[in-house]
Amino acid sequence: MAHHTDPLAAEVHTAHAWLNTIADGLGTEDRHFALRALRAWMHAVRDRVGVSNSAHMTAQLPEFLRGVWYEGWIPAKVPVRHGVASFIDQLAEEARIDRDDVVMVAGKVTRSLDQLFAPGQLDRIFAVLPAPLDIALWGDFLGETTAARTVSPVRALRAQRRHSLAQQVRVLGEAVAVLARGLEQLPSRPADEQQVAEAAQSAHRILLAEGLVDQHVTE
Repeated sequence: MAHHTDPLAAEVHTAHAWLNTIADGLGTEDRHFALRALRAWMHAVRDRVGVSNSAHMTAQLPEFLRGVWYEGWIPAKVPVRHGVASFIDQLAEEARIDRDDVVMVAGKVTRSLDQLFAPGQLDRIFAVLPAPLDIALWGDFLGETTAARTVSPVRALRAQRRHSLAQQVRVLGEAVAVLARGLEQLPSRPADEQQVAEAAQSAHRILLAEGLVDQHVTE
């Protein structure tokens, strides 16, 4: 007796269900765009979390999406550099969206996938990423604040703390750069005490503005 049941029907149905969740999260009925955004997200994340974490991620993906994840993958070339700019460029190009829309789209895809993966899975995978990139993936970076209201309070607080830490690191770097420029001296010249004092005061004012030093410290 012939059987006409499609052996891949269950997998295809599951893949469609996941894609529908992504599309709903993006607020679109365009399934082609939803798949393009999901593919771009997966490839951008895949290239930054390494081989082991990729294995953990794909273990929970429907078979069709697992194939999308590994599409064009070269294990020897991962992980790539973790810069936010390169992440935005890659996702914008593959999803065919404006760079200004990447954080919003990435955040919506992330939050949709967070509903589909096991609880805490994305947090564990993203733990290998630097804070700014982790925040970008949740949609809380570069001024996108809506995401913070749609994730759990614990995750929102964690994202805020990561953003604060990243900001403090940037400010410290700026202060050090100002101080270093002020301390630059030609080898043949004696130290200019006034120049050194002005550089120290400039660096102190930068740190004071961010609350990173005690305001009672004498400049």
